[in-house]
Amino acid sequence: MEVVAPSLAHYKQPAAEVIEGIAVSRFALRRAEGGTAGWLREYAQALWRIRQLARRRAGNEYFDVIHLANPPDVLSLAVLRERRRGSAVIFDQHDLMPEMAAQRFGSRGRPLERALVATERLAHRVADVSIVANESFRRVAVERGRRASEDVAVVRNGPRLESFTPEPPNPALSKGRAHLLVYEGLMGPLDGVDHALHALASLRDRRGDWHALFLGDGEALPALRALAAELDLDGHVDFPGYVSDRRMREAICTASVCLVPDPRNPLTDKSTLIKVAEYMAMGGAIAAYPLSETKTTAGAAAAYAGENDPADLARVIDELLDDPERRERMGREGMARVREGLAWEHSERELLRAYDRALEKAAARSDARKRR
Repeated sequence: MEVVAPSLAHYKQPAAEVIEGIAVSRFALRRAEGGTAGWLREYAQALWRIRQLARRRAGNEYFDVIHLANPPDVLSLAVLRERRRGSAVIFDQHDLMPEMAAQRFGSRGRPLERALVATERLAHRVADVSIVANESFRRVAVERGRRASEDVAVVRNGPRLESFTPEPPNPALSKGRAHLLVYEGLMGPLDGVDHALHALASLRDRRGDWHALFLGDGEALPALRALAAELDLDGHVDFPGYVSDRRMREAICTASVCLVPDPRNPLTDKSTLIKVAEYMAMGGAIAAYPLSETKTTAGAAAAYAGENDPADLARVIDELLDDPERRERMGREGMARVREGLAWEHSERELLRAYDRALEKAAARSDARKRR
């Protein structure tokens, strides 16, 4: 098995290594800066590097299956040669790129948004099978991507039960206060961490018996640290950056409330947020906005604030902190939902079925080519 991926400079990752028998090849990538031009530069660079590495790693052979994960959707162009040689292609749609452009750039991004609809459709067309994270994405693939429904597989990205296991709580994380609040995940301009900080500023005016940890990194982190200082939250909030899985699980298991502050918009409302299922797997009680897919995932394991209202999110957190019995019920509900349907062990079967279908379609395509 071969993996091609961008390198993360702050991790000082090697250009090539073998991890658990999997050969990993990495390429340097300059992250997007400066609006739409930065996006186009990043994705053009990724397309070129992946195309080079795929050809080099394939050599005179061809890969049985090429699994492409977006963003960007144009990565399908990097493997057209391998597809013609017989490789099955799977398009794994993690993000809705047109909606992402619309939210990030507004009216300035309209031309890019239209182009991204076309590249999304191309990615579905090139692939033998498309994989999506939920039913909302499935509808997009069928309606906008023009995919046959039988060629779209829903493979949820849930935690693996055998490895994502609870840790003993660590009271030291709450810095001597009664409650710990936790956010984990990406900190980009669309992830709502600014909403969480405004909610915590409102919560601080109600009570001061809490400390908050924001675990993760992203391009918005410097601005978020500045916002925390501006809101006078320095004594209540820490940003430790990326942490190990064990430390993340320890923090979630210690938390009284886990935060999902992603504001509702056409992108987030259709997206499955992995942090939601990870909180649930650890028995965390969740405070969130009422996003459609968040409600589908969490159900009664979350308490929902008014849409995009940080002050109401503060109210929900405040009520949960005062109700340990409700938090315990929510935690049990979340763990049961993960165990019974959201864990990776359930999705794995769907993924294997998608691979079987992609291989069958690639074989039929090769047979048809030989008969010409």
